Amino acid sequence: LSSSSGLTHESHRKDVEQVYLRCSEGSIEWMYPTGALIVNLRPNISPASYKHLTVCIKPFKDSAGANIYLEKTGELKLLVRDGERGPSRVYCFGYDQGGLFVEATPQQDISRKITGFQYELMSKGIAADLHTASAPCRPCSDTEVLLAVCTSDFVIRGSIQNVTNEAEEQESIIHVGVNKLYRQKSKVFQLTGESGNWRGQIKTLLECGVKPGDGDFLFTGRMHFGEARLGCAPRFKDFQRMYKEAKDKGLNPCEIGPD
Repeated sequence: LSSSSGLTHESHRKDVEQVYLRCSEGSIEWMYPTGALIVNLRPNISPASYKHLTVCIKPFKDSAGANIYLEKTGELKLLVRDGERGPSRVYCFGYDQGGLFVEATPQQDISRKITGFQYELMSKGIAADLHTASAPCRPCSDTEVLLAVCTSDFVIRGSIQNVTNEAEEQESIIHVGVNKLYRQKSKVFQLTGESGNWRGQIKTLLECGVKPGDGDFLFTGRMHFGEARLGCAPRFKDFQRMYKEAKDKGLNPCEIGPD
């Protein structure tokens, strides 16, 4: 978390402050914004790998007081307009497309404003998985499922207990009861209550129309801004079939033990 305050620059309203961030994910919080911030993302990886990175930002729900631009060699492209409301949008761009320039907008009372956003750096391949604009609700092919098992941040066998739709956010929350936990990168799925059942939540797009249903599924997906996002999710019996067929042919990309 990087935090800054514009009140210390009150006498220099046009000040531009440089911020350097070394982490691959985190957040920026700018209280009482005045002037501008140049946000330099400098992850601890080889500069040769920069061209393979995608940067994503997600503004805080109540972020206000500044416009956020993509800046390259002095040219500004507006990403997030001050006061822009609606679903919690995520804005992504290639690392080599430029940096972030956050410019305060004129305010009568800056003390009431806080500009902030979360950021993540990821490989371009992972970013493409998360933001498949062409067909986000398309069922995965057998090959895609088997690859997702090897590369996803979480892989679980479970059932849909309930689905909560958030119209304002254009998202659905899938409440999952976990029967077997194969892998999880973050502790999204946890033991709950005295019954000792594993449970967790996975988010997906509202337009995909997920509904509660009987039977087990293999849920795979990625962590994105601290939330589990749904990837491939075949019925478990279908996954067992495709896994066995691939294993018999020696074509399964990784071992998981689907029983």
